[in-house]
Amino acid sequence: MQPNSGFSLTKFFQGTKEELDKVVWPSRQQLVSESVAVLLMVILSAGIIYLVDGLFSWAAAKVF
Repeated sequence: MQPNSGFSLTKFFQGTKEELDKVVWPSRQQLVSESVAVLLMVILSAGIIYLVDGLFSWAAAKVF
């Protein structure tokens, strides 16, 4: 067992910085285009859920 095997805040931050240096950050254009794609998919999914919910509500009203 090592006597100095405890947590070291400086080693933690040093390791964190080393890992963040390995990250490949997207360009501004890539970030914007992918954000727009995500927003469009969320809006499309919400619209489909809204329409299906309306269909089931209408069908339930006719049945009951």
